[in-house]
Amino acid sequence: MRFVIAGGAGFIGSHLCERLLADGHDVVAVDNFITGSAANLEGLQPNPAFRFQKADICQALSVEGPVDGVYNLASPASPVDYLNHPIETLETGSTGTRNLLDLTREKGARYLLASTSECYGDPLTHPQREDYWGNVNPVGPRSCYDEAKRFAEAMTMAYHRKHGLATRIARIFNTYGPRMQLDDGRIVPNLISQALRGEPLTVYGDGSQTRSFCYVSDLVDGLIRLANSDEVYPVNLGNPHEMTVLEFAEAVRKATNSTSDIQYRELPQDDPKKRRPDIAKAKRVLQWEPRVTFADGLPRTIEYFRARI
Repeated sequence: MRFVIAGGAGFIGSHLCERLLADGHDVVAVDNFITGSAANLEGLQPNPAFRFQKADICQALSVEGPVDGVYNLASPASPVDYLNHPIETLETGSTGTRNLLDLTREKGARYLLASTSECYGDPLTHPQREDYWGNVNPVGPRSCYDEAKRFAEAMTMAYHRKHGLATRIARIFNTYGPRMQLDDGRIVPNLISQALRGEPLTVYGDGSQTRSFCYVSDLVDGLIRLANSDEVYPVNLGNPHEMTVLEFAEAVRKATNSTSDIQYRELPQDDPKKRRPDIAKAKRVLQWEPRVTFADGLPRTIEYFRARI
């Protein structure tokens, strides 16, 4: 089969390209490099089944030849990136989403939207299930990302209902692994890079807020299973193993043999206090659940960052 991966030079996108190529498919990666990196695709370029197309999905997108599936992973995803590019983030979720849906319709393909747990905002229910509508501040600093993804979900469902398009929606929770940006502002790269450099480990708030970390290969497997399924409504993809930010900082300090102190800073506005996916639906519909433990995934990620630093 032949797939278009928008955001293919990004962290998750490049891993998805790699997996689909390994499964014997042809892949066209599309990226404009606002947050993606050409370095993420270096190992894929020699493969004759791989093609890269530099393009902005907010412009009309044309892809030559047949297409069986379109994966939309094109969006800034870290606070540093979407706060630096708020308008581009909103345009990607709106105009970009529509352009990819039009391409999918033109090609008679399937479409998968990489949405986010940020659709739940600072949740008032815990853990978060797909039928929870969320607690999002529509005018807060994070709203450019949260609302862009919520709009993208609505646009995706509109194309499904209006045009009968085969669409899928993945709500992705915290994902980590090699190829994350060193300076992307999220907890995993922040704390690992600080520990390896011997800098103080930055913990926002008192560190009691929780996160759940899914290794990237597990997430990619879930995306592929969802794309191949018949499930139209959103499905949570993440690891339900929950830990506090302070526990994560201590785990990083131990795994890197760091002597760095922990430095506490003010919690950013609208930062979620708790975040853990309910993956009962993914287990039932996709027969999917994470396999890589945190004890295995963290050292792999640290080694990648160590080599980069």
